[in-house]
Amino acid sequence: MRKVMLVTGASAGIGREVAILLAREGHRVYAAARRLDRMQDLTAHGITPVGMDVTKEDDNEGAVSRIIDEEGRIDVLINNAGFGLYGPVEDIPLDDARYQFEVNLFGLAHLTQLVLPHMRAQRSGRIINVSSMLGKVFVPMGAWYHATKHALEGWSDCLRFETAPFNIQVVIIEPGAIRTEFAEAMIARIRQYADDTAYKPQIDRFLKRLDGPDLEQRGTDARVIAKVFLEAATTARPRRRYVKGATARPVMFLRKWFGDGIYEFVLRRAFR
Repeated sequence: MRKVMLVTGASAGIGREVAILLAREGHRVYAAARRLDRMQDLTAHGITPVGMDVTKEDDNEGAVSRIIDEEGRIDVLINNAGFGLYGPVEDIPLDDARYQFEVNLFGLAHLTQLVLPHMRAQRSGRIINVSSMLGKVFVPMGAWYHATKHALEGWSDCLRFETAPFNIQVVIIEPGAIRTEFAEAMIARIRQYADDTAYKPQIDRFLKRLDGPDLEQRGTDARVIAKVFLEAATTARPRRRYVKGATARPVMFLRKWFGDGIYEFVLRRAFR
């Protein structure tokens, strides 16, 4: 059955591959991101690009209104837009931390609030929220990013319970390491805090562990995880959570079943 879908953060990486795959499967896809110029080629796939910054309420309202006007419904919202703010808690300005929450949680929440009345009216819908394996575990220097993903996990679980009577399903996807621009952008941000800080030794170890000429070759191809989104968006009975991507399952297993002490011991050895 053909569905009307909105995918945020679709100018690159996971969002772009998801939008292309969904369109290829015959669905009506609106691809949203701030960088509208980077999505123009998506029209060749039958996708409609939408310029949208999820932190701006007018953008969100305009996008949802456009879809309802043109399609009369919205069946699936994929909340994929986000970024990773990394650095020492002591050094990151709180305004930067607040913006991390605006993008990764509050912008997502506002967009969800806008589509829910339409989904309730049609008595069906699906919200797919992109968390991370880091919504269940942690690595050094990621306090603010991890905080948004931990919050999103709990927020999504509550939303799932609230919307179930209206036949609206809520799904969480927890990617592991995926081959996208995310890591490069994260490293660029943490370098801002690498010079004048008491935490320089920790930052240097963090960068040494993650940086290198082969960085873009690490992780799972975004086209692989796009297939997980396809299942989550279209199967009649989706799972509550999907885990996919390099290192995700073993790292989450380690934290869950061996406890904080063993997990932190492994982290110290990995980032020593």
